[in-house]
Amino acid sequence: MSKYVIAIDQGTTSSRAIVFDKAGNVVSVGQKEHEQIMPQAGWVEHNAVEIWRNVEEVIGLALSRASITRHDIAAIGITNQRETAVVWDKNTGEPVYNAIVWQDTRTQAIVDELAGDESVERYKETVGLPLATYFSGTKIKWILDNVEGAREKAEAGDLLFGTTDCWVLWNLSGGVDGGVHATDVTNASRTLFMDLKTLSWDEKILADFDVPASMLPEIRSSSEVYGYAKDSSLLREVPISGILGDQQAATFGQAAFSAGESKNTYGTGCFLIFQTGEEIVHSKNGLLTTVGYKLGDQPAHYALEGSIAVTGSLIQWLRDQLGIIKDAPEVEELAQQVEDNGGVYVVPAFSGLFAPYWRPDARGIIAGLTRYSNRNHIARAALEAVAYQTRDVLDAVNADAGVDLTELKVDGGMIANNTLMQFQADILGVPVVRPVVAETTALGAAYAAGLAVGFWSDRDELSANWQEDRRWEPEMDAAERDRLLRNWKKAVNKSMDWVDEDIN
Repeated sequence: MSKYVIAIDQGTTSSRAIVFDKAGNVVSVGQKEHEQIMPQAGWVEHNAVEIWRNVEEVIGLALSRASITRHDIAAIGITNQRETAVVWDKNTGEPVYNAIVWQDTRTQAIVDELAGDESVERYKETVGLPLATYFSGTKIKWILDNVEGAREKAEAGDLLFGTTDCWVLWNLSGGVDGGVHATDVTNASRTLFMDLKTLSWDEKILADFDVPASMLPEIRSSSEVYGYAKDSSLLREVPISGILGDQQAATFGQAAFSAGESKNTYGTGCFLIFQTGEEIVHSKNGLLTTVGYKLGDQPAHYALEGSIAVTGSLIQWLRDQLGIIKDAPEVEELAQQVEDNGGVYVVPAFSGLFAPYWRPDARGIIAGLTRYSNRNHIARAALEAVAYQTRDVLDAVNADAGVDLTELKVDGGMIANNTLMQFQADILGVPVVRPVVAETTALGAAYAAGLAVGFWSDRDELSANWQEDRRWEPEMDAAERDRLLRNWKKAVNKSMDWVDEDIN
């Protein structure tokens, strides 16, 4: 009998394969980074072929490190960077252009054109999202409009589009030789094209974007058998039976299944999801309405989401662009060298500001510098920026939900930073809780896959697996919290209205 489930986590900076046992524990991990391609300011791309090759490699690493074979694997789950768009030729399997990453802002002119006199809220009632460069719909249109021959191929039915879950599924299940072209409702809900009520592609919106419907994958649930790994794969004949976009997967992995439950993931960006159950709740405070998950034939569950573009990637920026640190853990060491931020605030609006502001005209700033300021203050301010942005989103969630959160479950790579987690509790004024298994994104995909094949029986069994590892209680005086937040708001306002006709 198969003893494990494997999850493929195709993320923004790397691809991983993680093997989980029935208790939800990590058995082994394979991981490989891929290149971040930045041809010009505001453009962020990935090589989709490199990503697929890396996925194949990390599967092998994970299996070998656990000393297991495909016969030990009950199911394959996939989770992914959600809005990153891949367009490829279905006859050759070759992408027509690099994958355009969710952080990319090149499509602002398309957003402005489509918004017209109706504003960026034009489609929000249907799809739950404002028009923004963040989502994959505008990226598909850019490729069709700007890559030579792409539109002609698309109209002839030769091109396929997918977010990276779809790209991995298609290749893993056969590629040009019968690969399955499908995605799940959570990823489909991030395109600007899916009707939240019907869970189907909206033909009118596709027509407005001038995107042929033939390019789009079939929309399926988050937990069902989509197909089987191809004969040439190390996972040959293992069912591929779970797909969740990364943030929904992390919520599922946190066993936050019901209305009122939430989590915050600290990764490349930061994403807070608040479950609303089977009810579609439209935000009045700058949040996104999205699909939380759908298990087989059961009704879809919805959520509110606050998406922050730059958190973990801000630490990468300190390392790679400024050279302030040599590796990510060093940022905590520097931050601990000073008692406070010394009046320094970093607003990392590298791709504009996402939730709850949605200001594409904003750009990153470091404010409050004096001769007293040093790299320790900048490192501390960078960490604090992550917590401030989360507070902004949580305030919006509380306003929309009408009920204040009493604690925040957290996951993602940055939760290993104890200084950040304590400051997060302080600036929120509520406890922050870390689970024993921190790999909740991959775990959520594994759970969805395992449920589909009976490896796990139901959500109650998954909830029983969840265990608390550490809790941070707020220690900051309320007056000090208010002072810091007031200065943060001033810094955010300074970052706005930066982009105009002469600056991009």
